[in-house]
Amino acid sequence: MDSAEFDRFADEYDQLLRQTIAVTGEGPEYFHEYKIKALAQLARKSNFRSASILDFGSGIGNSTPYFRRYFPSAQLACADISQRSLEVAEERFPGVSAGLQIEDNRIPCPDDAFDMTFSACAFHHIPHEEHLHWLRELRRVTRTGGTLTIFEHNPLNPLTVRAVNTCPFDANAHLIRAKELVERYRESGWEDPKAQYHLFFPRALSGLRGLEPYLSGIPFGGQYSVTGIKPV
Repeated sequence: MDSAEFDRFADEYDQLLRQTIAVTGEGPEYFHEYKIKALAQLARKSNFRSASILDFGSGIGNSTPYFRRYFPSAQLACADISQRSLEVAEERFPGVSAGLQIEDNRIPCPDDAFDMTFSACAFHHIPHEEHLHWLRELRRVTRTGGTLTIFEHNPLNPLTVRAVNTCPFDANAHLIRAKELVERYRESGWEDPKAQYHLFFPRALSGLRGLEPYLSGIPFGGQYSVTGIKPV
């Protein structure tokens, strides 16, 4: 991962993203919120309480207000390689989270620090040969019994691929299929990883979005998530 590349886009990230996803009829806020809402639903379903959460690859803090909404009592830490992105996040949401700059291939926090770790569309910026390292590093900082949920773009969805190919800060992106990410979870020591697919309908068909939970096993949603547990 190149910190200079993300430093360069930090101040215009939101504007560039808004332009890229305009074809969906939604603004970036819709996509930022749905991930955290889905995460909260998953936690409720498994009766999982999250007192501490790590947002890995947090960028300029786009998930932060939704963590505050759906996990109001949790302590939030945001980790990124881009110091400028962390600065922008703090300017936008002062005092809401702890900023951690990733250096030397390590997240600067102790072992077993978080109940829940989360990453939103960061892994396609990481070379595939480095995925196992970062999955193991995320396992290190997650407590036993804690969870890791990663959201990623689905390379089987043509509209998603088009959006990634036209996005300036995705110029060096390499998408990964859900089944491959599930296997890497297993290889890196996570237990029982499961994939779900999301974002089947654009805004013009928003009336059908109530069906999306029933479609989560069909591999054609615009994005997917994988969740695993740190074993005892």
